[in-house]
Amino acid sequence: MSAEADESKEVATDVFNSKGLAIQAQKKILGKMASKSIANALIDDTSSDVLDELYRVTRQYTQSKKEAEKIIKNLIKTVIKLAILYRNNQFNEEEIILMEKFKKKVHQLAKTVVSFHQVDYTFDRKFLSKLLNECRDLLHEIIQRHLTAKSHGRVNHMFDHFSDCEFLAALYNPFGSYKSHLQRLCDGVNKMLDEGNI
Repeated sequence: MSAEADESKEVATDVFNSKGLAIQAQKKILGKMASKSIANALIDDTSSDVLDELYRVTRQYTQSKKEAEKIIKNLIKTVIKLAILYRNNQFNEEEIILMEKFKKKVHQLAKTVVSFHQVDYTFDRKFLSKLLNECRDLLHEIIQRHLTAKSHGRVNHMFDHFSDCEFLAALYNPFGSYKSHLQRLCDGVNKMLDEGNI
């Protein structure tokens, strides 16, 4: 059996469910903070599909199941903690303004991710990396007062991976092995944009 066939067999049996993981994280947090509004922070199906696709891409790129799981877990934990803080009115006026800037930046990022895929010869890895790093910087400012150094480390860990120019170049290579992943990723992000979830 070739190494490639071996790898595809491994990926096929490698089941990763971001929604289940999000629920686990939610339960863990619910155990510490009893609030009904936290239940609304669960990740919806479209977001879950996007996360699963990000996992598959990361798994293939890093060649490490453990690293891919860690990156996506960090992403899920950060999203849920942010939602909990936001929905429980934990942000002051300055942080609310930063949160609005962050939402706009994430929306711009999502539109750029899709646009670079849909329009040939527009992909610019440095621009995309810069956008991702701007999102990271805003996020650090928002959570500064609320989350631990460990949470800031999680934010850096996931953004270091997704904003890496080599990773982005591999992901957007029109002749590369990530083409179908990118298509599904962009379909999901587009759906999130249409539904107003990003």
